[in-house]
Amino acid sequence: MDNYKKTLKQVQGDLRKIYTLFLAKNFDGYSDICRIITARKLNEDFSLFKLLQNEFPNLFILTNSIELLQNIPPYENIYAELIITDSHKFNSRKLLEIVKAGNIKYVITNPVYFSDPGDYLLHRVVTAIKKRGTFENLDENDLADKEFYFKAPSSFDYLTKKIPEAFNNIDFIASQCNVDLGFGQYKVPTFPDLSAGQKNPYSKLWHYSYEGLERRYGESAKSIKSRLQEELDVIDDLSLSDYFLIVHDIFLEAKRRGMMTLTRGSAANSLVCYCLGLTEVDPVKHNFYFTRFLNKSRSSLPDIDIDFSWKERDEIVQYVFQKYGYSRVAFISTHVTIKARSAFRETAKVFGFSDEEISKLSRYIPWTDARNLPEVSKKFPESRSLNFDDEPWKSIISIAARLANFPRHLSIHPGGIIITPQPITNYTAVEFAKNKGVGLIITQPDMYGVEDMGLLKIDLLSQRSLGVLRDSIHQIRENEY
Repeated sequence: MDNYKKTLKQVQGDLRKIYTLFLAKNFDGYSDICRIITARKLNEDFSLFKLLQNEFPNLFILTNSIELLQNIPPYENIYAELIITDSHKFNSRKLLEIVKAGNIKYVITNPVYFSDPGDYLLHRVVTAIKKRGTFENLDENDLADKEFYFKAPSSFDYLTKKIPEAFNNIDFIASQCNVDLGFGQYKVPTFPDLSAGQKNPYSKLWHYSYEGLERRYGESAKSIKSRLQEELDVIDDLSLSDYFLIVHDIFLEAKRRGMMTLTRGSAANSLVCYCLGLTEVDPVKHNFYFTRFLNKSRSSLPDIDIDFSWKERDEIVQYVFQKYGYSRVAFISTHVTIKARSAFRETAKVFGFSDEEISKLSRYIPWTDARNLPEVSKKFPESRSLNFDDEPWKSIISIAARLANFPRHLSIHPGGIIITPQPITNYTAVEFAKNKGVGLIITQPDMYGVEDMGLLKIDLLSQRSLGVLRDSIHQIRENEY
């Protein structure tokens, strides 16, 4: 145990130099990666060394760390990674001796940090931004090898005869990796509140819908039944009954608590939504088309957005977490990207300019795509006074333009949450929002990635006007106006 602790301390003390690559064989392997990333993001005491004491049969694990390979179990799917660059030659030769003596399988690789050699300067800029430093105080240990760009396979042909085993192992790994993320397949959780007499979610949805039809239309309900049944048939064919029941359940709980709500968007086209009480606009009277809301060719889930008072929205969100489980509910992220002004500011900082110097110029740069920076004085009237023709501004602008739409940080979607059939980390990694002191967990994919994966997204939005209306009604009743 003492030797284990000593080794653990040595390996953890040099974590920055440990490079480990996880490759998923299948969807279960992809889920393993999601869980590993989540653990890395949420747990401050995360240890790669401890993690790899466990076997991950659905992954291929590649590492160039001699310390790691010598101190983890020799599982069948662990490979030594020989990085073939000048700066890694010594380590790779030593590693090759060890793996051959220990009968460990190995591959050759070239990690990719930028697309071609000319992007190394951009890599230095991005690294300096990340470290909040300048070129002058940039630690070279934080930079990737200059050869870590996307090389052609032919670059390694000279090694095929020297270490053929490495190429055979690469071919084997490639042949075994076949991950299907189920794009276009809905992944809707099962509605939990089915009574004994209701065998499936469709029968419960059918009951609620026809009950609402009678309540909404009374004697004229008979003439509208055919449209309601057509909508229910589409919902059933797409296996979306659970989705409608979950949204309806949230809506009913809000009403039970006396909350004011407002449903917006294309849901107003649905007679089912109207009969469930989700909307208050009669789609039959106004001749709204259900197909605009939902049809059999739709690739994404329908969108039912519900507004709540800004004072009550957190309460209903808490209900969703409690009912469906904290491991299956999360807020959706938004990807904040670099635009023109922030690209200019961050790049100028890297070149050593002060905030005061940068602000004198950046205030004339509009909120636009960073790719417009080289021509900003010609395209935008407010920027006509800017002159970036001379150095170092010419280089700064050129580099800043290449930062266009680079990810800056993750933020929280204003209303979107997801509910998953199984633990969220089966489908996506999660992490703390930018202000992790609040403790909010968000998905790494944004709403578009979530929708592509077919996950259930519900928008529970916060609206101040509903809060004002609620308070006004309360005051009227209290004062008996």
